[in-house]
Amino acid sequence: MSSTFPARPGWPEIVVGLLAMAAATAVLPFLGPLGLELDAVVYGLTLAAWSGIVCLVGFAAAALIRVRSWGAFGVRRTTWRWMGIGAAAGVIAFVLKGVVNYAVITLTGFDANPQGPYYDAAGGGVLPLILTFAFLAVLTPIGEEFLFRGVVTNALLRYGPVVGVLSSSAIFALFHGVNIAMTTAFVVGVIAAEAMRRSGSIWPAVAVHTVHNMGLPLFVLITGTTGPG
Repeated sequence: MSSTFPARPGWPEIVVGLLAMAAATAVLPFLGPLGLELDAVVYGLTLAAWSGIVCLVGFAAAALIRVRSWGAFGVRRTTWRWMGIGAAAGVIAFVLKGVVNYAVITLTGFDANPQGPYYDAAGGGVLPLILTFAFLAVLTPIGEEFLFRGVVTNALLRYGPVVGVLSSSAIFALFHGVNIAMTTAFVVGVIAAEAMRRSGSIWPAVAVHTVHNMGLPLFVLITGTTGPG
């Protein structure tokens, strides 16, 4: 009977997954400016954790609408070689996004950066820094990769690798809002999607994202800087 289900996610999974994520994201303003008015460090930690949680909500919603194996979403074993490649690609993504963002800022002057709360969290002491590492470098990569690569990229790869990788990365970028994080998300999205496509597993893509996301808390740890400026 399982053979009646599609071999990969489709548009129903994309739509349901992204809508569920958007609905969960809509709660955030009530945890900050419109509601609880949390301390800057606590709000930064909440934001860092929520970015992973909302994507896991989206992934769960997408996975539940039609029964199939986890492998259809790329959640399958991989090799240490591919994990190493993913980690190396994460370093490349970190450097490349810096070059692209510098070019965008230089050419357009557009430098709106939504990551200020993350710096507040990472600069709040030892425990907040550890939690920032955990949320940004573990929880967020797993959540975002499961939804955007496991669901969206896998679904769009039916139209070919170029369309699948680039269009899913554009969707990933748009969901980061109109700010400098958009270009960062597109660069990371392309590299992570290609790592998943070539390896056949979501985990090298998670490695790309994890290594890339370690940059912010490491920057705060090394320099003591508590803001993006």
